[in-house]
Amino acid sequence: MKLLGISGSLRKGSYNTKLLEAAAGLMPEGTELTFIGCGDIPLYNKDLDNDNKPEGVLQLLQAIGYADGVLFATPEYNYSFSGVLKNAIDWASRPAYKSVLAGKPTAIVSASQSLVGGARAQDHLRQVLTATLSPVVPVPPFVVPMVQGKFDTNGRLFDEDTLRRLARYMDDFIVWVNRLARP
Repeated sequence: MKLLGISGSLRKGSYNTKLLEAAAGLMPEGTELTFIGCGDIPLYNKDLDNDNKPEGVLQLLQAIGYADGVLFATPEYNYSFSGVLKNAIDWASRPAYKSVLAGKPTAIVSASQSLVGGARAQDHLRQVLTATLSPVVPVPPFVVPMVQGKFDTNGRLFDEDTLRRLARYMDDFIVWVNRLARP
């Protein structure tokens, strides 16, 4: 199984990107989690959305199309998910109802220094994924509140409870993606 991780953060030391890296380390044999960033994707512009799309957009579309499922990791900015992630989704959601996101199984994780762990961002992202016809894994949301105390100085997730919950969340996502893939 091939999963794609997309971080909604451009920050070099992003906790959400580190969360994707921790998830990759928990993948069972036969499952691969690769990543694509949002930094090389230009702002969505209908004038550029043609047969000669920008290279960053082509890479995004190819990566999503190749994946069996997509794992979004989003920070929370102003009670919502990041603009760079929304921009990537805007590009990937075209053409409407026939995009690489239509029918693509998705999951959402979020890490935040706040007590709510990005829960509001996840709610908004779920609404947007509904519009792109991208089903979201039907399990309780995975949030990491007060994330600043859960990673060491090398960026490794060391909090045992968070690691255990992340492993369970990823297992549930993989089982669900497999179930959806069966005819």
